[in-house]
Formats: sequence, C-alpha cells, structure tokens
Amino acid sequence: MALFLLWLAAWALAGYFAFREGVAKANDRLPEAVRRQLASGGGLPLTTAKTILLLGTDSGPGRRGLRHSDSIMLLRTDPDHHRIAYLSIPRDLRVEIPGYGVDKINVAYQAGGPALAVRTVRRLTGLPIDHVVLVDFSRFRELIDTVGGIDVDVPAPIASDRFDCPLKTREACARWPGWRFAKGKQHMDGRRALVYTRIRVNRLNPADNDLTRAERQQQVVQALAAKLASVGTFLDLPFVGDNLLAPLATDLSPGDLLQLGWVYWRADAGRALHCRLGGQPEGGYIVSEVDRNLAVISMFKGDSAIQPPPPGSGTFGPGCVEGRRTLGAR
Repeated sequence: MALFLLWLAAWALAGYFAFREGVAKANDRLPEAVRRQLASGGGLPLTTAKTILLLGTDSGPGRRGLRHSDSIMLLRTDPDHHRIAYLSIPRDLRVEIPGYGVDKINVAYQAGGPALAVRTVRRLTGLPIDHVVLVDFSRFRELIDTVGGIDVDVPAPIASDRFDCPLKTREACARWPGWRFAKGKQHMDGRRALVYTRIRVNRLNPADNDLTRAERQQQVVQALAAKLASVGTFLDLPFVGDNLLAPLATDLSPGDLLQLGWVYWRADAGRALHCRLGGQPEGGYIVSEVDRNLAVISMFKGDSAIQPPPPGSGTFGPGCVEGRRTLGAR
C-alpha cells in the first residue's frame, strides 16, 4: 500500500508538471489587451461563481488576418448550487460594437480582435467577464483526439450538405452524400466532433439554424469537459498534460483549471442550464428582442425562473432549459 501511494503521488506530480507547462504556453498565447478587459474581482473558482467567455475561431490567437469568431459562448459556474450554465450567443445577432458601430456580433473579433469581442459581449450582457478561453478550431480536433474522443448524445438525425468533404478528388466529392449522424449516443473522434459543431444545413430538418448549431457546440463543450475531468484523463496526464491546451489561449492558471474541473465534476449534470439569446431574422441579422434577452441573462445568472423560448417565438427564440437536453431537443 505504501508503494502504491508513493507511485500515485509521483504519477500525480508528473502529470501536474506536464499540465502546468501546457497552461503556461496557453497563457503566453493570450494577448495582454485581452487580459485588461477581464474583471478583477477576487474569489476562487472553487467557492465563487465565475463567468468564462469561450470564443472559437478558425484562425489561431495572435495570428494575422483575424477572422470572424465562429462560436461565442458564456459558461458560468455556480459552486454553491452545484450547477453549470451555458449561454450561446448567435453569431449574427445585431449589436453595438464599441467604437465600431452596429453590426453582427462576430464582426467584433475581426474588427478589433479578441479584446474587442470581450468588450462587446460584456456590453451586450452586462455581465463581468472573469476569464476568457480562445479556441482555435483548426486545432480543436487535436485536443479531442488527445483525450481519446468524446461521447455525444445526438438529439435528432442529421444529413448535412457536402461541406468539408473528406474525399480527395472533386469528382468523388460531387458524388459524396454529405455527413450523417444518427440519433442517439455515439463516440466521436476529433474530426467528427468538429464537423458536428460546424453543420449549418440539415437536409432532414430545414428548421435547423445557427442557434441549433450553437446548441451542438454546447453539447461538444460539455462532453469534452466531462472527458477532461475523468479519471482516464488524470491517469494519462504525464503523457498528454502539455498537449491538452495546445488549441487554447487563456488567462486561467493551473490552479483555476483544476478548481474548475472539480466544480464540473461535482456539478449535477441533470441540472445543467442551457440558454441562448435570440431575436427575429431581418436583413441577414438576428435583431435582438431586448426584453426577452434580458430575461434570459437573468435566468443564466440564476436570478429568475427558467423559461424555454415562448410559443410562437420562431426558430430564433431566446430561452433556457434545464437538464441534459438542449433547447433544440425539447
């Protein structure tokens, strides 16, 4: 028993050092201008509610030629109530971008990088942003493959168009029917999980839109968080710890991330809150329904009763649902 405990301590220490090295590199990748936009409030993630902004882009943090942010999501921990909440923000939501004007919210990243994106989300929601995670989706699949894939419960069958064809020739892609996802729980490697988050056209359900796509992103983030917090990933840390954060740039410290992992592990998945902002489509934008979106932000914070999108609000209606289901699977 003594030898086993000694081995376990050495294994954990080796894993932590590898993980710490990966976090240090991720911290170095975060621009200083982004850090200056974050809230300076104290408190530990283990005991204090924290709001974390996840920004996904196909161009890596710090590279030239910034593109639109492909995914915008807030994650809020609530250690006191053992719950985690997710809030998706549609890329086409029309907002006021500070110093730039009115445009789609994903333009903020292109116009001023992640620092302006943080300012825009903070202005839109009125929420302090405690931490930020920039995700390079071009390398996101590597992270999922590093942890051995993830398990995702697909709420309804999907038949995509021919985007991101895996075949080598144009002729073969012309005959390729597109990506297929059956209903139910399934294991996905990095490539398939990334495709799942990118699908914009579901030929089996024309009502699918950018909001249902955001809900799929919530599913993948939640599944990946579960895998990162698992015993299997802990046992692999000495070998993969320095690679876990390769697609990320963040201000979170090793201690912050470990505490967040503990908070996630303790959280009741059956009480997870899935929220989205929304509005009405108009001229290529989603025009915000201010009162309803403010109500969603209140639900996201835990300050009011949970309400799904109201009947008749259309496919872009804002709202929240509690539990393992997503808004698109009510």
